[in-house]
Amino acid sequence: MKMCILMGSPRENGNTESLLVPFRDELDKLGVTYDMIWLKGKNLNPCVACRTCQKNWSSFGCVWKDDVYDIYERIMDARMIVLASPIYSWYCTGPMKIVLDRLVYGMNKIYGEKMGPQLWKGKKMALITTCGYPPEKGADLWEAGMKRYCKHSGLEYTKMLVERHAGYHIEFMDAEKEAHARQFARELSKIL
Repeated sequence: MKMCILMGSPRENGNTESLLVPFRDELDKLGVTYDMIWLKGKNLNPCVACRTCQKNWSSFGCVWKDDVYDIYERIMDARMIVLASPIYSWYCTGPMKIVLDRLVYGMNKIYGEKMGPQLWKGKKMALITTCGYPPEKGADLWEAGMKRYCKHSGLEYTKMLVERHAGYHIEFMDAEKEAHARQFARELSKIL
């Protein structure tokens, strides 16, 4: 049972990574294997809607030969995808959005009227996020978007862990957030 964690934060040692530390520690204790992919520093070209990926129904098929190919292969080797990203302007970070745009077309051969396969159909997806607003006003749009993304892709949306940072003068990580991250890992391990 394998999990693929995509880390979209541009900051090392930031809030999102601080949630991933106890989350990953708990996965290790549970014996869950996972790939951790930092998107920061990767060569990620944006989708240009050329539709080259739609011509090959057996593989990713994107015209760009960049690091998204490695991400594609590692996702295909996993049963669950965990997207970890802080919320910027009510959605995920730019690198995460680039990857999501590329995958939604390269993995789903259903553009326009032609109905082809969903290469990653049946995989599970979970979200880990941090935001400055209350979660129902900060992370709700990303969660709604990812639920629709999953439905379109034949993925099974599971759940989201979201923690708020109430201000720069307040320490983000505390015992309660750590407990939430560990509990989230336990919950995901049961449905993996």
